[in-house]
Amino acid sequence: MKRLVVIFFLVLGIINLVFFSRVESSEKSSLSPYFFIEGGDSSLEHFPLKDTRVEVSISGVIAAVTVRQVYSNMGGVPINGKYIFPGSTRAAVHGMKMTIGERVIRARIKEKDQARKAFKAAKQQGKNASLLEQQRPNVFSMEVANVMPGDTIEIELSYTELLVPQNGTYQFVYPTVVGPRYTSQTSEQPPASERWVQNPYLKKGSAPRTDFSIDVSLAAGMPIQEISSRSHDIDIAFGDQSRAQVSLTTQDGFAGDRDFILDYRLSGRQISSGLILQQGEDENFFLLMTQPPRQVEPHTIPTREYLFVIDVSGSMSGYPLDSAKRLVKDLIGGMRSTDSFNVLFFAGDSKVLSETPIPAAQANIDRAVAMIEHSRGGGGTELKKAMNRAMNLPKQEGVSRTMVVITDGYIRAEQEVFELIQQNLNHTNVFAFGIGSSVNRYLIEGMAKAGQGEPFVVTKPDEAQAAAERFGRYISQPVLTDIEATFQGLDTYDVEPPVVPDLFAQRPIIVMGKWRGEPAGLVRVSGNSGEGPYERKIPVGGAVTSGHDGSLHYLWARTRISRISDFKARQDSNEQNRGEIVALGLKYNLLTRFTSFIAIDEIVRNLNLESKNVKQPLPLPRNVSNLAVGGGVRRVPEPELYLLAVLVLLSMVLPRLRRNKALSVE
Repeated sequence: MKRLVVIFFLVLGIINLVFFSRVESSEKSSLSPYFFIEGGDSSLEHFPLKDTRVEVSISGVIAAVTVRQVYSNMGGVPINGKYIFPGSTRAAVHGMKMTIGERVIRARIKEKDQARKAFKAAKQQGKNASLLEQQRPNVFSMEVANVMPGDTIEIELSYTELLVPQNGTYQFVYPTVVGPRYTSQTSEQPPASERWVQNPYLKKGSAPRTDFSIDVSLAAGMPIQEISSRSHDIDIAFGDQSRAQVSLTTQDGFAGDRDFILDYRLSGRQISSGLILQQGEDENFFLLMTQPPRQVEPHTIPTREYLFVIDVSGSMSGYPLDSAKRLVKDLIGGMRSTDSFNVLFFAGDSKVLSETPIPAAQANIDRAVAMIEHSRGGGGTELKKAMNRAMNLPKQEGVSRTMVVITDGYIRAEQEVFELIQQNLNHTNVFAFGIGSSVNRYLIEGMAKAGQGEPFVVTKPDEAQAAAERFGRYISQPVLTDIEATFQGLDTYDVEPPVVPDLFAQRPIIVMGKWRGEPAGLVRVSGNSGEGPYERKIPVGGAVTSGHDGSLHYLWARTRISRISDFKARQDSNEQNRGEIVALGLKYNLLTRFTSFIAIDEIVRNLNLESKNVKQPLPLPRNVSNLAVGGGVRRVPEPELYLLAVLVLLSMVLPRLRRNKALSVE
């Protein structure tokens, strides 16, 4: 008997050791670390970024944004700082300059490899230099070299983005912090270019060492009905009916740990629509924005199957998962009795409510809600594996399947997810819900675009019900299908997008491109709405001229680059796409995946050529748990796997115990 007990615990210990070592080894290479200062050189400046100031100028539908980052070395050792920060998924970054005292150095755009080589050379020569690189369309890295003790260096970058209204509401979003990214244990380890995911994070509750401010100047061109922010307390000063200044209210607490979200509506829910023209020396550009027809309530809606894929990983623990639970309950509650559904939860592994779709009967809904209520956050974010399992679940014949993915999006392998969605477009469309105060919008918007659905972002629990209702309206019937934009009398080319996708949301149809010759003729927009054929004609003669120093060429180039880049895994091996992106970046002075901004001061400052490398620690996004980083992932196997191992052991030991007991009785 004693021998069996010893064997039992010995085998159990071996299982623990194997699982623990697997988790430990994967975490070391895939998770962002916590940031600690434990003794060491007190003269080393660990927090070089002191201040981020954002100035936004919105004119009509175009936002011009200037971001100023101030780096200062208060220590006694020269440092090289690196800072990871987010940007808008629509941002066309077109300028950067570096200021050191009275000297201003304007950055140049170069191919990424050339820019990095120039930066390394300047760093080794003791010169001040700054390098801006794109890690993702919405994640950038700034490196500054040879910041001397007592130095203050200001980096200014400029970008432009198009604001697209939805349901009559305009929204400007300035992301403030990059959430920690999870790297799948089964996927390839990140190459050197992907090491940014290992940036350090401050523990939740740690005091930030940097300041953040944002000021918005709004010139809407029409009377403004309402301005609000769901993310921050703001002060609003109106100049007249169509102009306003917005700034953060002075308050306790740090404003830079969540996205800044500004919503505004024009009187009568109008939107700025029509044709904008920009004439240049070599090229002319246009932007068409036209309001779609009114969405109508359908008389008959076909039966649908809903597949809810819910992230319950460590970064979703707490508030994000609570918001997700409320959202899914509202979504499930809005189904009709003729619909069917299923629910799949995922973290490091996944579990499903049913192996086949089940009717949306009340008993099944209650069962799903109970399963949702008992879910807990923890583990990695194996999104691709979960979606692959979901895609392969049995599907009802003749029924349209809609997949709803709910996640904060904190993963590295976005392109792999986009590719998986595209491979399954023939039987599933995807709606993506981003949950959290600072979600990975690149993933959320990219998933929806790849799946021909719509993206949603829920930043607070009390927004869940409204998001669920909006989702119900969108999927009930598209606003407009079979959309075509034709130009009669205006010679256009390089039009984006080449094919206008079906419109689910109540938002404008947007087409941009180039034109030549005389601006004359008209634009005809046609399609099919719930009430029948739709057509609208817009005279070219009534077009307005682009402001903001002619931003349309930046916006067009950014749109073209996005289309080339989207949903193509292993981009580095596609030389044709790479070459086209490089050419566009260099021609239009844009930051891209393959082009970077580099600024170098030719004065040698660091004569000793010795310096320390410092990574600026990032605050965790508000309401994100420590489980998201630094070993926060459970250091034990998934509970189901651990339980299975114990049951296997018991099945081996218990029969021996029974036999021994029987022999003793005899």
